[in-house]
Amino acid sequence: MQNSKQPALFIPHGGGPCFFMDDPRGIWRGMEAYLRSIAATLPATPRAILVVSGHWETEGFAFTGAERPTLVYDYYNFPPHTYDLRYDAPGDPALAARGAELLRSAGLPATVDAARGLDHGVFVPLKVAFPEAAIPVVEMSVDLNLDPALHLAAGRALAPLRDEAVLIVGSGMSFHNMHGYGDPRFTAPSNAFDAWLTKAVEADAESRSSDLARWESAPAARASHPREEHLIPLMVASGASDAPGRRDYHEHVLETAISGFRFP
Repeated sequence: MQNSKQPALFIPHGGGPCFFMDDPRGIWRGMEAYLRSIAATLPATPRAILVVSGHWETEGFAFTGAERPTLVYDYYNFPPHTYDLRYDAPGDPALAARGAELLRSAGLPATVDAARGLDHGVFVPLKVAFPEAAIPVVEMSVDLNLDPALHLAAGRALAPLRDEAVLIVGSGMSFHNMHGYGDPRFTAPSNAFDAWLTKAVEADAESRSSDLARWESAPAARASHPREEHLIPLMVASGASDAPGRRDYHEHVLETAISGFRFP
């Protein structure tokens, strides 16, 4: 069953280690429930998971190549126990090499970094979605120029991995403006951008790629993403599918519209 074709996902990873802290207001409960639901919606247990994180930027693309990746606690001023979180999933050096080769074959620069660990854009949501940490995980960086067309092309190059039972996950946030969270003045702009983004995702692959490549022209685009590193992983997930996507998670978190998307 592990040979079943896997979807590509774009998931929200929340704020820092939010799912592993006290949450008396229930801010993160809906997002946590969505992440917990993912495994049951897959056609089979993935052979491996490739996560594109908005928290790792490199010149060209890079893949983690360690047999046993460490964790990068790249969040600040959180409770001490959140720096003791563990996610001891194995790495997959062969998958890292395969991903890099697919990108290079498409004319895209790619390397394997055997020393790099998994940042919180990877281990925090995966610890919720796949708590057993039994599935091998490879992280992929975003290119520091954040060119959407380049990342759509990277997704197209990586699409064969889905037929090899690899789950491709873009990890970011559909709205990411640190000044907007908790501010009701950003509710309407975030709604406008979310509506545009959902319509773009649900279009055919050619129209979707065209729309996403010019995402800056969307309503409230820069109000939603002053810098787009948390949106760019969506481009890779989108590029990895030639079928219309769909929104499979949506709610308002801290007064802003947040969504997750799936590409069959």
